[in-house]
Amino acid sequence: MRLPTPIQDARVAMSTDTQFSDEARFLTLLAFTLESGEVLPQVTVAYRTWGRLNPAGDNAVLVCHALTGSVDVDQWWAGLFGPGRALDPERDFIVCSNVLGGCYGSTGPRSINPVTHKPYGGQFPAVSVRDMARVQAQLSDALGIAQLQLVIGGSLGGMQALEWAALYPERVNAVVAIGCGVRQSPWAIGWSEAQRQAIFADPNWRGGDYSPTTSPTAGLAAARATAMLSYRHWREFEKRFGRRRRDGTFEIESWLRHHGDKLVKRFDAASYVTLTRAMDTHDLTRGRENFSALTMPVLVVGIVSDLLYPLAEQQELAALLPNAELEVLDSPHGHDAFLIETEHLNQLMTEYRAPHTKTPALHLIKESRLCVP
Repeated sequence: MRLPTPIQDARVAMSTDTQFSDEARFLTLLAFTLESGEVLPQVTVAYRTWGRLNPAGDNAVLVCHALTGSVDVDQWWAGLFGPGRALDPERDFIVCSNVLGGCYGSTGPRSINPVTHKPYGGQFPAVSVRDMARVQAQLSDALGIAQLQLVIGGSLGGMQALEWAALYPERVNAVVAIGCGVRQSPWAIGWSEAQRQAIFADPNWRGGDYSPTTSPTAGLAAARATAMLSYRHWREFEKRFGRRRRDGTFEIESWLRHHGDKLVKRFDAASYVTLTRAMDTHDLTRGRENFSALTMPVLVVGIVSDLLYPLAEQQELAALLPNAELEVLDSPHGHDAFLIETEHLNQLMTEYRAPHTKTPALHLIKESRLCVP
């Protein structure tokens, strides 16, 4: 099956501080109506693919990235990627797109508004996780995908995967949602708001209307440092850093500063605000009362040390869905374990994708494994 030619190269529609994958392709959609009712006159989607779509169009796997992720899933999930692994280009037609509101090629705050011919900046409208999934569905249509064998993601990516199941149950054969729950909790919303307040406190924020040379890098770095505290577990910090100092600075301080400085070199503050707010909208039950149509197998993966999305949230999610199976990553790395424990996750995934392991019953795990340390 021949893949469609992108309508335009999105590089011409983005401000100069936006980064792109060298392998990304671009598709532009016209007049997209958001869940809020606001209309984007056009939406460009950056995406990558691996493998070949079969003639039936039913061997596709959609990978949904997390908050600051990119289309380069072969890099940030390398442990799951390759022959014989959970994401196998010799078997699967793998697709990963940059989310709506992002800054890696898809339409977001740094995109040029085709009406004003200036970056949207602070005027970029609010988007939801459902909006992200709906954009991905249009991309899927354009690529000629008839059926998705699997939709998978962690954190924000898991939220998108769940929305795919709810919006398009007839188009999805299986779902894997990692490190997320039925809805964004007040605890998680609070962490996101603390990060946004750090960005807003930067004098360069200017309501989101800043230039590439005067972006709020200090605020974004502080936001990332705050986020890193929620992504890991306190016991990991104790073991890894303790109270050790180097050159008069606690090692944990240096580590947080490093991650803040690293993010500002590759990510946009306004997209960070947009995407964290989108995560706060996540509520699978909003406007929905009956989940009986969600008969596809759903693998819910929780992380025993996750402080941001505690294991109780994955238990609730697995209990809500009629054909869910719950597995637990026993890792000390907290929420970030889904990006760190790739060998363990690959094992879970390969076993799950094998036909004999897809069972309709909820997988009950031992009570001792449910105790968050």
